[in-house]
Amino acid sequence: MSYSVGQVSGFAGITVRTLHHYDKAGLLSPSDRSPAGYRLYSDTDLARLQQILFYRELGFPLDEIATILEDPQANALDHLRARHRLLNDQITKLQRLVEVAEHAMEVQQTGVELTPEERFEVFGEVAFDLTYATQAHLKWQHHEGHQRSMARAAAHSKEDWAKIMAESADWRVRLLAAFDAGEPADGTPAMDLAEEHRQHVARWFTPCPTDMHGRIADDFATDPRAFALLVPPTEQRPGLAPYLRTAVHANAVRQSPPHGG
Repeated sequence: MSYSVGQVSGFAGITVRTLHHYDKAGLLSPSDRSPAGYRLYSDTDLARLQQILFYRELGFPLDEIATILEDPQANALDHLRARHRLLNDQITKLQRLVEVAEHAMEVQQTGVELTPEERFEVFGEVAFDLTYATQAHLKWQHHEGHQRSMARAAAHSKEDWAKIMAESADWRVRLLAAFDAGEPADGTPAMDLAEEHRQHVARWFTPCPTDMHGRIADDFATDPRAFALLVPPTEQRPGLAPYLRTAVHANAVRQSPPHGG
């Protein structure tokens, strides 16, 4: 069987121009001619084209494909192994780029409008994992409270963030001191710290009623990424997140008005 350039183009899913290019490059030339003088591809030509397209799909340059096909001593397996290594290297590099892009999206979605240098200066270790903030944004983006919080965060200046982080650091020192001293989670010192955190959220981000504060504390206890935004991993203690959650819920009970009688 013999096939015209147009037929082969349709079979192979490539353009006529590509076939002409392969012909001009000496990679694949039609071996038959029609009675009218038109060049035609044979079944052998099609088998060669299939090999060419296979190697092209793997990213081989045309000159290397020509070497593989023309040199009977060429070891196609060696070429494939080299290409495999190269593709794996490219995958690794692309994965790093994906991670960089994902981190950039996370930063944008937190609403914190700072340069990378300012972000490191202000947040330090806390800035290294913002995946929780991103997921929280995607989960709650249509809720009014979250929208208000994001708008407030975006409006904060570098100086505002420095104050926020300083307040947080001071509060964290006192939380760790209470925990290390064995203060009960439902005792007054721990509940006072919980209330202070609730007021901090309300002051800098969004009104934070006790039920909302309880949901935040539940996240602290169940998602390490959430708690890491409050207490960096290097400062954490086993049981500290559940301790804070208990203090927050105990404070919510304390803040509830007594039932009338």
